[in-house]
Amino acid sequence: MEYVYSAMVLHAAKKPVTEENITNVLKAAGVEADATRVKALTASLEGVDIDEAIATAVAVPAAAAAGPAPAGSADKKEDAKEEKKEEKVSEEEAAAGLSALFG
Repeated sequence: MEYVYSAMVLHAAKKPVTEENITNVLKAAGVEADATRVKALTASLEGVDIDEAIATAVAVPAAAAAGPAPAGSADKKEDAKEEKKEEKVSEEEAAAGLSALFG
């Protein structure tokens, strides 16, 4: 993850995202850079508009969160509550089984 972060730092600083620059950012952060991972990152970012990628990544969750609640969402909440109750019972049963094993 620190490799991607280094590329984002370079992009935010308006510096070219190159192997050398990524390696320097990682070294400054105290991370020993793996040359293969650095090369893979720069190759995967080649031709990518980072601003557009960030805008797209941010816009999708925001659009989903801003949308109206679908019909039947109350049913889903009730189902989730029932599942939690079932999980709790299952955990209690599991604990009882373990206590039987270990006395």
